[in-house]
Amino acid sequence: MALSSCFSPLVFLFLIVGCVARPFYPLPSKVAQGTRKPLQTSRPYNIAHRGSNGEIPEETAPAYQRAIEEGADFIETDILSSKDGVLISFHDVTLDDTTDILQHKEFANRKRTYEVQGTNTTGFFTVDFTLKELKSLRVKQRYIFRDQQYNGKFTIITFEEYISIALDAPRVVGIYPEIKNPVFINEHVKWPGGKKFEDKFVETLKKYGYKGSYLSKEWLAQPAFIQSFAPTSLIYVSNQTDLPKIFLIDDVTVPTQDTNQSYWEITSDSYFQYIKQYVEGIGPWKDTVVPVKDNYVLTPTDLVARAHAHNLQVHPYTFRNENQFLHFNFHQDPYQEYAYWIHKIGVDGIFTDFTGSLNNYQEWTSHSSNDSDSSASKLLHKIALLVNSYEKV
Repeated sequence: MALSSCFSPLVFLFLIVGCVARPFYPLPSKVAQGTRKPLQTSRPYNIAHRGSNGEIPEETAPAYQRAIEEGADFIETDILSSKDGVLISFHDVTLDDTTDILQHKEFANRKRTYEVQGTNTTGFFTVDFTLKELKSLRVKQRYIFRDQQYNGKFTIITFEEYISIALDAPRVVGIYPEIKNPVFINEHVKWPGGKKFEDKFVETLKKYGYKGSYLSKEWLAQPAFIQSFAPTSLIYVSNQTDLPKIFLIDDVTVPTQDTNQSYWEITSDSYFQYIKQYVEGIGPWKDTVVPVKDNYVLTPTDLVARAHAHNLQVHPYTFRNENQFLHFNFHQDPYQEYAYWIHKIGVDGIFTDFTGSLNNYQEWTSHSSNDSDSSASKLLHKIALLVNSYEKV
């Protein structure tokens, strides 16, 4: 009896210690989904733009894995299609800039000129290659001033492979796929039964269990935002899934690719009132939120305030560490840029090429983890005193 009386509080102590200590997160294939650390929702989302592509070639498996290691809340991708209708993670409709296609002489006769968003574009298009052929290519870094050591080492991945990277993460990591160039894809790729690109896109998400409205229990278990520059695509998929959608907004000079609406029309209060029936937020190019002249940011527009007034989130793109992307106001310091956008502009998420930098900034400026550790220490101290007094009795 004496042994069992002493045993109970000690077991309780060990359980508490296990809860407040750094946890071990096995892969979801080995444990229940609920054992993974949940998605944080208390600060702006860290959205890994094409993975951690400031370090590793964009939209490759290692770029996404690095982003997860560095603390991304969401890994972002662009979805296109192969000739045989397989959805792939790839940004450009052409392969020229980010693969070694020019080294493959067997494909030299595949160069084409197509109209893309009203402009004649010449190159090697993903829609003219089967998945097997695309898998024979190797990806390279887009920018010459970034690390070139990974060029030629990684393949193009499919939408399903991208999803698997998020589901196999050691904590809950969201996905943020874009319905990319849907007008062009639907013109050049046909699926059985008259299905559209958007249908295949949603089918893939459903296949892997993605569902639920924003912050619902289902959504928090497998978070996802669907994004697109094409409002008709977002409206179309709204009839198929209640996953939250983000309406992407381009430069002030670029009309929408599907409806040919101007920037001024789609950022008006009347349009926000309309589109909020279908979307959770907007994803504007950051230089339209805060105009730039001579590489200095000017007075911010009221775009964020008006979007928030319509209960729309704002996730601007794209934040990059290199000096040529940092406006002079920030003194070549990406942390100053993050501080400005998070605390002055008040955005709800940030698309960044450098996930680790944003995560470091948010961790260093957040007091929640310290407060939590302090509370845990105080709790442990109280339990220890309780155990000691119990043993003396």
